[in-house]
Amino acid sequence: MNLAAHVPIADKLTTPPSVPFDRRLSGGFTHGSSIAPGAARSVGILSTYPPTQCGLASFASSLRSGLLADRPDTPVGVVRIGSTTAGPDDAAVAHVLDGEAVADSHEAADALNQFDMVIIQHEFGIYGGADGEQILEIVNAVRAPIVLVAHTVPARPSINQRRILESLVESVDVVVTMSRTARLLLLADYRAEPGKIMLIPHGAAPVRRDVRRPADGAQPVILTWGLLGPGKGIELGIAALSVMDPATPRPTYVVAGQTHPKVFARDGEGYRSFLTEHAGRLGVQHLVRFIPGYLSTDHLGRLLAQADVVLLPYDSQEQVTSGVLAEALAAGVPVVSTAFPHAVELLAGGRGGLVVPHDDPEAIAAALTRIFTEPGLADAMSTHNAKVTTAVSWPTVARRYRQVFDGLLRRSLGPVR
Repeated sequence: MNLAAHVPIADKLTTPPSVPFDRRLSGGFTHGSSIAPGAARSVGILSTYPPTQCGLASFASSLRSGLLADRPDTPVGVVRIGSTTAGPDDAAVAHVLDGEAVADSHEAADALNQFDMVIIQHEFGIYGGADGEQILEIVNAVRAPIVLVAHTVPARPSINQRRILESLVESVDVVVTMSRTARLLLLADYRAEPGKIMLIPHGAAPVRRDVRRPADGAQPVILTWGLLGPGKGIELGIAALSVMDPATPRPTYVVAGQTHPKVFARDGEGYRSFLTEHAGRLGVQHLVRFIPGYLSTDHLGRLLAQADVVLLPYDSQEQVTSGVLAEALAAGVPVVSTAFPHAVELLAGGRGGLVVPHDDPEAIAAALTRIFTEPGLADAMSTHNAKVTTAVSWPTVARRYRQVFDGLLRRSLGPVR
């Protein structure tokens, strides 16, 4: 593959869209459009997307909604990866990428070329080929300016992962990271140009929440949610319950979410069964409550409104982006997390939560106990975390992306005469 053939941004802008997909979405633009010169007139997103149930699909759907809220007269379409099942928002779907062949890649690129700005969500496991290398074929065939959202930046990549990510960083026009750690890794280890990397936080939906304190007589609620599978460390959270001081208010540990589809395909509900048996062996099964199924935004909001602490006991020591962490902070909930990079970055100083070592149930128990019992600590953490809500709301995050789009286009078009 000749990545050098990826069309420079100035040349991309001279290539007219092949199909007026924007008209199908909005009835077409008129000369009276309120879009300013040099602003993106249509945006395409390449990503998993509902009805697929995963964090990346939720991210793409929320970002699209935020972009439309910010500028309703700018169509935002989707090239959906994987699922051919009809979804609730199929009017937005310009194409479905459901194969690995070069022809499939070119069809996806042709659909993206209908837009004058493209957002590509990147994780290694969602595209075809080894480590998702199909994405290189797509990028090579896209003429529109590309903003790459880097959800994963490994500190210890395989040779092929490094090759893919370095090629992507070199070929696209802007790379968005959601943490300083990811940005520094790209600069230090992936030969990224500093001016190409933009830091935009992970978005989160607002949640109304009143702080509940154990002193009020309420049983504390610990919440972990997301797609379940080995590596989530939930067994450590369960173990922490068993070593907590009996004098501490006995909490309920709510574990919400469905088993990760890839884990389910391989092992069925083996991990969930293991967790249930683990709780029974430790004598804390009465303190653990499982809520199966993928969480809607409203359902998650209700759970967050009831939570006293969000627990992230993940095994990973490389995770540079966590949507769960962003949503917990935006909901104003204190957090206890293992020391993965995004948590270390956002929870530095202990103002919004506590970071604990990996694989250490005693440390988790001590951190939970401190939040439940230390006067004023939970309130201070909640107040601190609630301050980030506006900064990470999806409309605010979407405006940051708009600024990136418009800056790219203005820079390429030159001064408006």
